[in-house]
Amino acid sequence: MSRIATVLILLAAAALEAGGDALIRAGLHTNAARSRYLMFGAAAIILFAYGWTVNAPPWEFGRLLGLYVVFFFVIAQLLSWLVFKQPLSATILVGGMLIVAGGIVVSLAKS
Repeated sequence: MSRIATVLILLAAAALEAGGDALIRAGLHTNAARSRYLMFGAAAIILFAYGWTVNAPPWEFGRLLGLYVVFFFVIAQLLSWLVFKQPLSATILVGGMLIVAGGIVVSLAKS
């Protein structure tokens, strides 16, 4: 599998997981029962799709999941900021830089 395909799959998986988590969070904080159950149902489908997407390719699980964590962190922070209107703090930015640095180290390491 090409490196570009791998990165795209990891990005898709991160978007699915963060999006599914965001739907659960939104469902937990809504008062409309019908909306809540629709969000929970959609989240269940999306989170299953995430699990399938990240585990289907025949890659070295631990090494590539190091890069996946970077994508998940970045997408989760974007959703937090754009959807839930939660600004990024200095500690989140510093911690995020450490996560990104760790992901780069793990993904570039020779097997």
